[in-house]
Amino acid sequence: MSATAEKNSPIPPQSEKIVKTAAYFTAFVILGLAVAVIGPTLPGLAERTGSKLSQVSILFVSLSIGYLIGSLAGGRQYDRRPGHQIAGGALLLLSIIFGLVPLIPILWLLVALIFFVGIAEGALDVGGNTLMVWVHGERVPPYMNGLHFTFGFGAFIAPIIVAQSILNFSDISWAFWIMALLAIPVGVWLLRLPSPTAPAPEAPGSSRQADTRLVALLAVFFFLVVGAESAMGGWVFVYANKQFGAGLAGEQAVSFAAIAAYLTSAYWGALTIGRLLGIPISTRFRSSAILIVDLLGCLVSAVLILLLPTSWLVLWVCTIGSGLFMASIFPTTLNLAERRMALRGEITRWFFVGSSLGGMVLPWIIGQLIEPLGTLTVVVGMIISLLFAIFAFYLILRFSTVSSTGVS
Repeated sequence: MSATAEKNSPIPPQSEKIVKTAAYFTAFVILGLAVAVIGPTLPGLAERTGSKLSQVSILFVSLSIGYLIGSLAGGRQYDRRPGHQIAGGALLLLSIIFGLVPLIPILWLLVALIFFVGIAEGALDVGGNTLMVWVHGERVPPYMNGLHFTFGFGAFIAPIIVAQSILNFSDISWAFWIMALLAIPVGVWLLRLPSPTAPAPEAPGSSRQADTRLVALLAVFFFLVVGAESAMGGWVFVYANKQFGAGLAGEQAVSFAAIAAYLTSAYWGALTIGRLLGIPISTRFRSSAILIVDLLGCLVSAVLILLLPTSWLVLWVCTIGSGLFMASIFPTTLNLAERRMALRGEITRWFFVGSSLGGMVLPWIIGQLIEPLGTLTVVVGMIISLLFAIFAFYLILRFSTVSSTGVS
């Protein structure tokens, strides 16, 4: 954070920083639950609404459009209003909607509800990342990785909750109701906490003033990597079911569906562990080096699944590998961006717009192609997205080297 920002934004006492950080961490556990619950409940939601997978995959589109709007509107509002009011309200909105989702038997009505889930997720996501930067300034890297670790932890738990709901009740309803109950106290907690102050805008000509071209490149990069992340997290359950569980019926089909849900958990669990490891790594290595390793690791994992599509072991190992390498891409890219510009809500919201569009476009395309072209569409989509992400990252490094002093 710049000297100008420090003078205009009083630093809260250390104890207050700790409490706020703990609140953001807890809120991101709920966010992880909300994001990861859609994938493993997709077949159940399709059955409940009498829809095909290709039809119910529109939920990804609805979710991402809502997320896009929530990110755009929320990013601007965090600069103008107390941030905890927005984040706490988003959590309470999530609670209400998740309480209603299992009761909806009509697809178009479910699509409308999931749209508002996306709005709440977008506002909470852009807010948590922005508020964390405001609280910790230049010391944010380990806290940012910790924030995304808690997101991964929530995403890891979500498929387990779904699996237990299926095994114990032969139904997905309790998965949503449990998450609805968990969101209420966290939302109330945030509403009761004083919000951090937004930093003052950078003076014209400052080396940390936002550059439109760099912001656009970063938004495109987020579009591509979140598209790949969402493809794996959202479709690996269906991929495993169709690739290895085809032909099963009755109790065998139910048992294998639970196993496939655990595979989804393994992905988010690996992502969680990767973000935990990313906390010390972020203090020892340059952001650019971390991102190069992460991108190549994700690409290799996806290629191995494509080359050995009938191996259950390879699917498990590479799903876990994808989660580990994908883990620190998002927070590390935010850390890299923070080194180059002052991150206000009006800037970070464009990163989340890119993320929202990525989380919408690739999963939706896969949903349209998986039935006519087969399950490998999931893996091919990931590979294409990652290849473009590597190229976009090359442009970011090249542009940053020219426009800033050194590459972090």
